[in-house]
Amino acid sequence: MGDRTREVILTHVGGPTVLVELGGWRLITDPTFDPAGDHYVFGWGTSSDKVAAPALATTDLPDLDAVLLTHDQHGDNLDRAGRALLPAVPTVLTTRRAAGRLGLTGARGLRVGERTVLEAPGREPLEVTATPARHGPPMSRPIVGPVVGFLLRCGGASVWVTGDTVLHAALRRFARTTTVDVLIVHVGGVQFGVTGPVRYTMTGSRAMEFVALTRPRVAVPVHYEGWSHFADGVAGLATAIADAPADVQDRVRRLPLGTRIEL
Repeated sequence: MGDRTREVILTHVGGPTVLVELGGWRLITDPTFDPAGDHYVFGWGTSSDKVAAPALATTDLPDLDAVLLTHDQHGDNLDRAGRALLPAVPTVLTTRRAAGRLGLTGARGLRVGERTVLEAPGREPLEVTATPARHGPPMSRPIVGPVVGFLLRCGGASVWVTGDTVLHAALRRFARTTTVDVLIVHVGGVQFGVTGPVRYTMTGSRAMEFVALTRPRVAVPVHYEGWSHFADGVAGLATAIADAPADVQDRVRRLPLGTRIEL
């Protein structure tokens, strides 16, 4: 891009973790940096194994301005190494409930629709809006806990991080009224044996439906690999992309792990 204020650079670390560079700001989403091999309990009889290591270590990261933490209650979105990273980052944007639990000076809890602005000398302000997310079927929030997504706007460019969510009415309504350059969409089609066919995140096919509705310039799927609870996973996403209309296929870009990509 010729206009550096509109430059969006992403580095997919693995799972939900993406280094986002936008207008000179550096942010990390849902930091997960534990090695492969550990088992994580999510509660209510659900759990998962981490089967792939992150492409980068926390020591490989640049100085960060903020963490975009969609929720803190699940180890595949905030693990031990990710939690240890938080105190060193000036701002952590997350849910109201998570901000209270974290107890960090820089933690800001946002309700859906609430906005906050990050400012620094020599940079365009970064506006962050909390977006709708529902981490499961209707009425599941008391069990799985609250989640938010984040819409970032800076210098004429925009990035939307969906967070862990199914495709539901509030998300559709928000998408219809929003224009976005880069959509980072959490997929994987999470399922657990104890809850049968219930899905807790979008499948690949639902994600393609969402891309068609949102019509971003670029759609980047994340959080579909590296964990045992992704019932749809890599294969489901690949099939969904292949079956999607050409206009949707042209927007989707799967990023190689650990590689800094300008979009």
